[in-house]
Amino acid sequence: MAELKNDRFLRALMRQPVDVTPVWMMRQAGRYLPEYRATRARAGSFMDLCKNPELACEVTLQPLARFPLDAAILFSDILTVPDAMGLGLYFAEGEGPRFERPVRSATDVEALGVPDPEEALGYVMEAVRVIRRELDGRVPLIGFAGSPWTLATYMVEGGSSKEFAQVKGMLYDRPDLLHRLLSTTADAVTLYLNAQIAAGAQAVMIFDTWGGILTPRDYRAFSLNYMARIVAGLQREHDGQRIPVILFTKNGGSWLEAMADTGADALGLDWTTDIGEARRRVGNRVALQGNMDPCLLYAGPDRIREEVATILEAYGPGPGHVFNLGHGIHQHVDPERAAAFIEAVHELSACMHG
Repeated sequence: MAELKNDRFLRALMRQPVDVTPVWMMRQAGRYLPEYRATRARAGSFMDLCKNPELACEVTLQPLARFPLDAAILFSDILTVPDAMGLGLYFAEGEGPRFERPVRSATDVEALGVPDPEEALGYVMEAVRVIRRELDGRVPLIGFAGSPWTLATYMVEGGSSKEFAQVKGMLYDRPDLLHRLLSTTADAVTLYLNAQIAAGAQAVMIFDTWGGILTPRDYRAFSLNYMARIVAGLQREHDGQRIPVILFTKNGGSWLEAMADTGADALGLDWTTDIGEARRRVGNRVALQGNMDPCLLYAGPDRIREEVATILEAYGPGPGHVFNLGHGIHQHVDPERAAAFIEAVHELSACMHG
């Protein structure tokens, strides 16, 4: 593999000195880019795009051709794992992801196996290998997976949900059943992330999109507990390089200390948590990633710069900060605003690192 030319993202995750604060954006390869929309149209559907390693590579690299980002993130979807577990993922027009066979009963849970990532998810591993080759050491590649709890919400509900009635019903009425489902899913995610690392992912991120809908007690038992198990089971070194792990729970600002206890290298923050306060709470135990409200990218460049400066100042000088949005970039954002954001981070952060 080519030597890494820009390693400031990995250095920041390990709280080592950097010249400027590194920046990337969740969903940076996505619908706000006209070139992404063109490639997706060529692929035929979202899942066809995910399952074509060459096209997945193409869209992963598109934002890097436009912006001086400090990391690439594998183009895929968190629901590839439950799909490989045999639930029949499809995307309904205007409805988002759906599963043909939701997991609702003890029989459904018992029927779930842990898929072999190189077989059932070989297209993801091939995408990782192709992207690493094409990146040629420009920036590191981030691999990722959904948290077991977040995946379980889709698996039990059969798709997206506003009320989470089915999965929370299972949590309160049949916690034993939900724990079995989460345990199998945690095993699947651990294998999946380790396979991404073996294929060439240089950092991995666990997305716990729906952890924030739980009570503090249930968050620890049904979400954090399984993420900690995954972190403990990950291969943290590959080809002599440390593989940092980022945990991100949306609306998880109440639980940062407990998240830091998992042994993760970094915590992602959404915009509802003050990053300076978060740094005071976790000290030097973990790096922090975040956390500008994605809606700021609807504002003008001056307002974007102002917000970037505010967040940099709140974090303060020294290493351990990866700048990002507090969640994924929205599909209707003007790419020029994203460019202004990235430029502002690099330019305004230089004085924080001396």
